[in-house]
Amino acid sequence: MKSTRDGYGEVIVELAKQNKNIVALSADLTPSVRLDDFEKKFPKRFFQAGVAEANMIGMAVGLALEKKIPFVSSFAVFVPNRCLDHIRQSVCYTDANVKLVSTHAGVITGPDGATHQALEDIAIMRALPNMKVVVPCDYDQTKKAIKAITKIKGPVYVRLTRPKTPELPKQQFKFGKANVLRKGKNITIIACGPILYEALEAGKKVNATVINCHTIDPLDKATILKFAKKSKKIVTVEDHQIKGGLGGAIAELLGENHPVKLKRIGADNFGESGTPEQLKKKFGLTVENIVKQCK
Repeated sequence: MKSTRDGYGEVIVELAKQNKNIVALSADLTPSVRLDDFEKKFPKRFFQAGVAEANMIGMAVGLALEKKIPFVSSFAVFVPNRCLDHIRQSVCYTDANVKLVSTHAGVITGPDGATHQALEDIAIMRALPNMKVVVPCDYDQTKKAIKAITKIKGPVYVRLTRPKTPELPKQQFKFGKANVLRKGKNITIIACGPILYEALEAGKKVNATVINCHTIDPLDKATILKFAKKSKKIVTVEDHQIKGGLGGAIAELLGENHPVKLKRIGADNFGESGTPEQLKKKFGLTVENIVKQCK
């Protein structure tokens, strides 16, 4: 059990030792987004913007224009939600090489409550031209994802979470290529982020193919369509609003290319305070409910 934000905090230091152009920016949440170690080791490459997320985006674009590779981190309710205009105009419109890595996404953020549980960020970011969207499933895949996006030119959004979550064995990361975790006969379950653990456990109970769709934009259309044609039934699972997120991306793809039965599991309202387990139950993100919806 490790958190995806911890994976980010460790790997960004590893990469900075190898690449002097990597810099990091925070908006008064340095320990929470796990950049405190980076700040200690590379104080001249760390920029504290204070509670001014929009200004932080402008700072990052300026650094990117000077050939730096800026990693911008905050809670997902602040980046992108609080500074969408600046991300759209300054980052995406100019195709700036800015990496946005946000934590505390989803209802598994828990007791922080609805105001701090970002459930719309995937939908927001995948709608922006030039923006790539990545949602790693665990600590180790986060490290691999951060390494991969450092080599990609242009804007990338990486969605991370707060609590420690189960580690899934041998999760590789190839940008834009979904991972098929198991093959089944009856149905296909597609999930992203740490909730993939529940999806995989449910998949074992209903003999389902389970796909880790860690890159939501660009979507791995070939893999998804391949299994849609085989199983003819798809269930998507995400700790996010069912509108516009992973389920929305899959629905668009299937609707235009190969319509099949589709069930989307996710939030349909704001979150609320509670333990991660209580909130997963409330929003149907449990093994039991995924099995029920598959049946």
